[in-house]
Amino acid sequence: MSEVTVQTETSDAPSTMRGLKDFWFYFSVNRGAVIGLFVFTAIILVAIFAPLVAPHSPTEQYREFMLRPPFWQDGGSWSFPLGTDAVGRDILSRLIYGAQYSLLVGFVIVVIAMCVGITIGLLSGFFSGAVDNIFMRIMDVMLAFPSLLLALVMVAILGPGLINAVIAITLVLLPHFSRLTRAAVMAEKEREYVIAAKLAGAKKLRLMFRTILPNCLAPLVVQATLSFSNAILDVAALGFLGMGAQPPTPEWGTMLAEAREFILRAWWVVTFPGLAILITVLAINLIGDGLRDALDPKLKRS
Repeated sequence: MSEVTVQTETSDAPSTMRGLKDFWFYFSVNRGAVIGLFVFTAIILVAIFAPLVAPHSPTEQYREFMLRPPFWQDGGSWSFPLGTDAVGRDILSRLIYGAQYSLLVGFVIVVIAMCVGITIGLLSGFFSGAVDNIFMRIMDVMLAFPSLLLALVMVAILGPGLINAVIAITLVLLPHFSRLTRAAVMAEKEREYVIAAKLAGAKKLRLMFRTILPNCLAPLVVQATLSFSNAILDVAALGFLGMGAQPPTPEWGTMLAEAREFILRAWWVVTFPGLAILITVLAINLIGDGLRDALDPKLKRS
């Protein structure tokens, strides 16, 4: 018995390594995905080491340096490489600390929406009938509203603030995960391996979470990356509208909202937060394309 176990363990290790090599091969074929991965990794590192990287505190005000331009323009200074805002805060430092808020909030939103959405999709797809009708009609109602409008309504009910924005955007993303999971479960539950598990006496919870769910994860991983970028955009949009993070929090959308009145005479105040959102979202979307190429068998090149 021990010999069989040893042989199984030794055979599993090479197959796992081979699977990782195949995944990286198909992922790296997409050059944009590799670039996006490096850019996103750099953003994560900057966010983690923000206290060491940022030259100033994100909330400290230098009243004698208000609306100072970037260092390459006349009047700029290397002390504030990207300039300062209307109250003398360093824009570069606020961008670096803002990455912490955007990435952490986006991650929390996706994790919660993914866990709850997958559970709803599993229940709907596996049991069908009344359970499916109840859950899916609720999801249909939520999908009938534009996502940002629905988030705005929820935040208006709950009150402005970053936590309430997280709750609202999480609810907005739920239907995407639940419907995708339901479709995958309905396609998988009639396959031979599921029927064999039923005949072997597997209970319903085991069938759902141990037998069916692992075979539905590929499209869900891709959806999670795309939802991550959508969450960052929605949080920034709510912050821009004054319904998300509140000043002086260095969140990118809030920074854009504070810079609206200075667009014509201080372009750097509004440009750099917008570029930060653009680069981050673009990098995540490129990674999502690479994951789709690596995880979808139909897109794999021979």
